[in-house]
Amino acid sequence: MPRLSEVIAALENLWPAERAESWDAVGTVVGEPGQDVTRVLFAVDPVQEIVDEAVKLGADLLVTHHPLYLRGTTTVAASTFKGRVVHTLIKHDIALHVAHTNADTADPGVSDALAGALDLRVVRPLVPDPGDPDGRRGLGRICELDHPLTVRELAARAAERLPATAQGIRVAGDPDATVRTVAVSGGSGDSLFDHVRAAGVDAFLTADLRHHPASEARAHDTHSAHSAQDAHSAHGAHQPLALLDAAHWATEWPWCELAAAQLDEISDRHGWGLRVHVSKTVTDPWTSQFPSPGAPN
Repeated sequence: MPRLSEVIAALENLWPAERAESWDAVGTVVGEPGQDVTRVLFAVDPVQEIVDEAVKLGADLLVTHHPLYLRGTTTVAASTFKGRVVHTLIKHDIALHVAHTNADTADPGVSDALAGALDLRVVRPLVPDPGDPDGRRGLGRICELDHPLTVRELAARAAERLPATAQGIRVAGDPDATVRTVAVSGGSGDSLFDHVRAAGVDAFLTADLRHHPASEARAHDTHSAHSAQDAHSAHGAHQPLALLDAAHWATEWPWCELAAAQLDEISDRHGWGLRVHVSKTVTDPWTSQFPSPGAPN
């Protein structure tokens, strides 16, 4: 069986820490390098519920997408909820490793897994990594559908294929508009609207879309459509961008399955015999949703 240091080296090869954003906190948070690893659990959030699941599973290593401490702290006292996580991990000899923005831009990465869950064909990164000469790494992905769908049909596919959450899928745009190309970005994506518009896609599927960026994007795109119609564009009338807003956790959970499969392959190649698991525990913070009477559906 491998040592933790060997498994971490393999994970760092998949998601090098130096490719994380400068503000991010990735890498090993808890763990003794020399400890043996036989069982690994992947999850999105390093919250107590997931740590308790790792304890019950008998995991030696927990790999999460979100950091435990994104900013500095002065205490790991068990009276704080993050401190309790640290205490539980150490008490049960469970290591914690984080792959966040370095997994977002990896090839394959978080958005590849999201595209795969929706049966979308990845064409290229939405925001290419200038350090990748092959042009495969980067933030988000531009995708094509095998055959055109309406916005309604694409939203229904996302609602069916992504893990169930209280939010489901919110849509901005004409539900009967035709979609042939889609930009996807796992996690919060409303900082990417300029790149989405430049890509000229029909729809953008991401999470955490805030009111003002979404409203401005819709207004900008509707104005562009009207301008194209008025100018009798040679390419025909521009279709306004449709927005599909899913739960943050749901858009990133498919990466856990992708990452687990990658570690499984490494384990087989090295003869490690690791038992790799993916948590199906829903850690999306929203628990219920009540539609407004008479609201559009």
